[in-house]
Amino acid sequence: MDLHCHLDLYPDALKLLPEVSRRNKFTLVVTTSPRAWIGTSRVFAGYENIEVALGLHPEIVERKTAERELLFSSVAQARFVGEIGLDGSPRFKSSLPIQEDIFKGVVAECERQGGRVMSLHSRGAASRVLDILEKHPSAGWPILHWFSGTPRELQRAISMGCWFSVGPSMLAGAKGRELLSKMPFDRVLPETDGPFATTEGVPLMPWNALDIVPVLARLFMMSNQEISSQLKLNLKQLLTKSSEALSNETS
Repeated sequence: MDLHCHLDLYPDALKLLPEVSRRNKFTLVVTTSPRAWIGTSRVFAGYENIEVALGLHPEIVERKTAERELLFSSVAQARFVGEIGLDGSPRFKSSLPIQEDIFKGVVAECERQGGRVMSLHSRGAASRVLDILEKHPSAGWPILHWFSGTPRELQRAISMGCWFSVGPSMLAGAKGRELLSKMPFDRVLPETDGPFATTEGVPLMPWNALDIVPVLARLFMMSNQEISSQLKLNLKQLLTKSSEALSNETS
């Protein structure tokens, strides 16, 4: 399983599709813009275990501002939303005002639609992301992808009920492993962030998400089998909650 990958951005995405579907029980493909979501959803149709999330990546909001209304209006048709969020790193800090405006709008729309599973970018802006989520407690199930905030921000996210997706690249560093050790294991899910995340310069494939199992086994003092079983249970619980919310929305 892989809860955060950009499968549509691999050079050979169409060739990879059947193999990803065969190898992975579940793959969440996050998109970088609403138009990309529309196109990718059409091309990837027919694979029941591959879901495409509606997104507008914070790194490109300035170039994609014209798609904001399409983003908001598409939430009703999307079961999953991502990649959305904020990026406060030096390179993108200047666009934070427009990032925040769009992020507030899409989170509010998720709340209006009864809640969505949301894959969130929070690099250099974890507190600001949490501030916005806190104002919309019924927006759904936020999954903080590749969380890199402070221990205090992590504790706040945990207390707010956030989930966390972690991958091999995040756990390659001591900080990532330290943050993982403080996360509630029943809210941890595997990811790759491929093709952007790599190992020795080679893009991670969606089936590489479970390469984190041995690291988790050491940190949580469990067997590889126990870790794998818990990750599957975590996914099942998340998808069940999401399905129940959508059923209530349409009933």
